[in-house]
Amino acid sequence: MLTVTDATLHYGAAQALRGVSLEAKPGRITCVLGRNGVGKTSLLRAIVGHHRLTSGEIAFEGKALGRSAAYDRARSGIAFVPQGREIFPLLSVRENLETGFAPLRRAERSIPEHVFELFPVLNDMLSRRGGDLSGGQQQQLAIGRALVMRPKLLVLDEPTEGIQPSIIKDIGRAIRFLRDSTGIGILLVEQYLDFCRELADEVNIMDRGRIVHAGPAADLDRPEVRGHLTV
Repeated sequence: MLTVTDATLHYGAAQALRGVSLEAKPGRITCVLGRNGVGKTSLLRAIVGHHRLTSGEIAFEGKALGRSAAYDRARSGIAFVPQGREIFPLLSVRENLETGFAPLRRAERSIPEHVFELFPVLNDMLSRRGGDLSGGQQQQLAIGRALVMRPKLLVLDEPTEGIQPSIIKDIGRAIRFLRDSTGIGILLVEQYLDFCRELADEVNIMDRGRIVHAGPAADLDRPEVRGHLTV
């Protein structure tokens, strides 16, 4: 589904990615782990088209994305839930969800029922402003907005950051449901090790802009693998 090959990315003289390669497959959860500042968010933003690679290639469903814009990648089926959620605080929950209509044809512009099945609180708060929701509810809203796009690949940047444990469990159940029931691919950046170990099929660990380990999620039980994540 998604293939990143030898990706290099610079911000001016600073190098954020150093020859990164990974795959995200349909019906699988691929987790990217690593300490702060190792390039995880830069990698995701390159995948969704917010940053251009210096060199290397990103391909989706066998088609090289090259310099295609973020909106073209969204139309192709890549949906992004950014770190910090980035919902529209003055828009209602319904209006926030409807911003996910942007890449869709007119006939497809409806909110899928499974959005409310996964996150019932959104249905209860459709007329409330996004800014009035708690942090956890805003995260559910951000994921729901991405699902409105009918993605083939869902890209999430630290969805558990600053979220209360009960909603972390709800988000975990939703991610597992999407993998098992819809077959979409899920690419997840996370620092919460237990969350990844419970959900992921494959893990990639980054350090200083590189992938230093790639393998099945069970590898996280190995001390030498967990050593990549210690400060």
